Amino acid sequence: MNYTNKVVVVTGASSGIGEESAAEFARRRRSVVLVSRRKEKLDDVAKKLTKYGAEILVCTCDVSQKQQVEQMSKTVLDKFGRIDILVNNAGFAIYGSVLDIKIEEIESQMATNYLGMVYCTKAFLPKMLEQRSGHIVNVASVAGSFGLPGIASYCASKFAMLGFSEGLYHELKGTGVGVTVVSPITVRTDFFVHPSFNSIPRYSPVSISSKTVAKAVVRASSSPRLEIIVPPVVRIAVWAKHTFPYLINPIFGAAFRKAMNSKQKLH
Repeated sequence: MNYTNKVVVVTGASSGIGEESAAEFARRRRSVVLVSRRKEKLDDVAKKLTKYGAEILVCTCDVSQKQQVEQMSKTVLDKFGRIDILVNNAGFAIYGSVLDIKIEEIESQMATNYLGMVYCTKAFLPKMLEQRSGHIVNVASVAGSFGLPGIASYCASKFAMLGFSEGLYHELKGTGVGVTVVSPITVRTDFFVHPSFNSIPRYSPVSISSKTVAKAVVRASSSPRLEIIVPPVVRIAVWAKHTFPYLINPIFGAAFRKAMNSKQKLH
């Protein structure tokens, strides 16, 4: 893809996948808008990215608040006059069984992980359609294809993201605007900083780096595909789950329940 004069907006850009994705675009000398709730963190990221010679704009915004998203999008469009790539990456999880987790904690995950993506998409999509160009990259998770015990509400938010993206993907055919979902397995970031994860190991032996996912995000920004799974081999498991659900669901369910129970006993 030719990134000349492209404007990229990355939510959740203060750390992890968002920060690495912003860095990958900045290396290509694009104008990058860093979006997150934590201004101090964003300022730190912006300083790191100046070495690439890219134009960086910091926008403090809680994507779960639609008024803040509207103001953020206005700031971006007033400054640049266009939007070429939107990376909806902001998200978090709270660990706990459905019985134990508070309803407010379920709502907060859906508000950021799903509705935040909807608000940002709605804010920038009209401009993309007017331009007849642009790409929306939604960072989901393999948990958007598997309902996992302990993070059911997080899975629900990513299921919703995947379903929304698929519907939008079909709506936008022929408009010049694309949608691609990036679905990684466990990523080594500060995603697990929430206290609810203190009683379980943070990463599995197969977890991947945020840089690996960021490179997939860049690929996704010019891809005609609906979904890119990282690493690609995991697509086999997703295919098997959807093709043989009555066989695969009990196997995966039992394995994850056993893992969750053993982690709880160890701590």
